[in-house]
Amino acid sequence: MTQEPLIDSTVKVRVARPSRDLAAAERFYVDGLGLDVLWRTTERHPGEHDLLMVGPPDGAWHFELTHDPERPLEPTPTLDDLFVVYLGEPVDAFRIDRLVAAGGTRVTAHNPYWDEYGVTIADPDGYRLVLCSRTWG
Repeated sequence: MTQEPLIDSTVKVRVARPSRDLAAAERFYVDGLGLDVLWRTTERHPGEHDLLMVGPPDGAWHFELTHDPERPLEPTPTLDDLFVVYLGEPVDAFRIDRLVAAGGTRVTAHNPYWDEYGVTIADPDGYRLVLCSRTWG
């Protein structure tokens, strides 16, 4: 018996993460990686999170980065919490330098596969971005 999937490729996806510093996260993901700011809270409302959404303008996904100044959460990334971007070409030094200048730190991957086929850079909160030279799909 074949079951229909609950979601398909047209479903929008949001990945939400806490951040210590939304301005630092914005520098990394916008200035460093080149994503766009899709939304941000512009005024503080008691009881609500500060919010920054970044992603490609017409993408089916985006990051929601949050900070609650009244009850801040400490980000708790593991070595294998990865955001992988499949470039389909070698990772050039310019991309790496741009991400490091925007607050990232180049790190050794927990899984050696990612060092063989790309470069891993930790964002200001310690979450890992992998720029992969391979393609997917």
